[in-house]
Amino acid sequence: MAAVRNRDSKAELLLRRELHSCGLRYRLHARDVFGRPDIVIRSRRVALFVDGDFWHGNAWRLRNLPDLASMFPTRTEWWVEKITRNMRRDEEVSRRLEAEGWEVIRVWESEVLEDPAASAARVLQRIERKM
Repeated sequence: MAAVRNRDSKAELLLRRELHSCGLRYRLHARDVFGRPDIVIRSRRVALFVDGDFWHGNAWRLRNLPDLASMFPTRTEWWVEKITRNMRRDEEVSRRLEAEGWEVIRVWESEVLEDPAASAARVLQRIERKM
């Protein structure tokens, strides 16, 4: 698990490229913003996270499984607890940032990889709505 990248994933790079080509300027992994979002737009107070499907609890839905536990034939309890803990942390980070006045946007890695331009358009739409 130490080899799993937590930044500059293919999905993140594709989304950043699309947002930049639309004229949006941003900061990456800002240490001074709680939760260290993947992309930060300070002028609009937007925190953007590109969540990996496996680590953030979406992979079982993509595979049409009945629940999260179905993904793990071995060490099921350990894996479910790990992924559930990640999901709880995501919710906590989002709640705290929203309480501090940030607009939190979360996109799934699979959505970005499928259509980066559509993902970027959804992000831009949310940012414009905030204005």
